[in-house]
Amino acid sequence: MSAENELNIELSSEVAQGSYSNLAIITHSSSEFILDFVRMMPGVPKAQVNNRIIMNAEHAKRLYLALKDNIAKFENQFGEIELHNTPIDKVPINFGNSSAEA
Repeated sequence: MSAENELNIELSSEVAQGSYSNLAIITHSSSEFILDFVRMMPGVPKAQVNNRIIMNAEHAKRLYLALKDNIAKFENQFGEIELHNTPIDKVPINFGNSSAEA
């Protein structure tokens, strides 16, 4: 990548701390994808959205391809990731006044 094509990204110390999420709710319209990241804790009846990312369809597909590539690299190095939880279509989600699917 040439110097004129370099992307300079700043990561503040607050954002660098990150936040934990164990559920992502993905919805879309004709032009955008909305990713809501939620932290569900045992014994807490109401989970809260920690982060919401809104992106256009092209960027959502680029994210999908990047995740797919990184998961393949991870599994090549560390072994297959096993899914142990309830299938996502069995998780009841009440999101505001309407239902959403992950």
